[in-house]
Amino acid sequence: MSFRIGQGIDFHQLAEGRELWLGGVLIPHHKGAVGHSDADVLLHAICDAMLGALCLGDIGKHFPDTDAAYKGIDSKVLLQRCYHLIKDHGYGIVNIDSTLLLQAPKISPYVEQMRRTIADILQLEITDVSIKATTTEHLSFIGREEGVVATANILLEKM
Repeated sequence: MSFRIGQGIDFHQLAEGRELWLGGVLIPHHKGAVGHSDADVLLHAICDAMLGALCLGDIGKHFPDTDAAYKGIDSKVLLQRCYHLIKDHGYGIVNIDSTLLLQAPKISPYVEQMRRTIADILQLEITDVSIKATTTEHLSFIGREEGVVATANILLEKM
């Protein structure tokens, strides 16, 4: 058997009047992430982890922010396209472990829905998708609610 590990990270600025999409779920909040797509940092980090595990570059290589075709695109579509890329290379996902770093809002009420959304897109069991969250105790741009960060680790297996 052949296993590959990938790690992804994404950052987005937060701004008033924007939607906050995390893990494919719209989270009610007075600030949302700024980006070319819907700026879902969690899905972007998972995409980068998948692509990185197979040395396929990063999300910017496959879906550049200079391409109008991706303006405002739903990141669930990007996640699905990355999944098809790894399947085309003969790999499947074993599991995902991810962390959101944000001061607010609290996301615990939405974690199960995020896990289900991701699991459904990636044809996984919900028990194969871990999402954790932490604050920075009011330190840095995250603590000042100026931005949000997500990290993701993924294990792929040759099918």
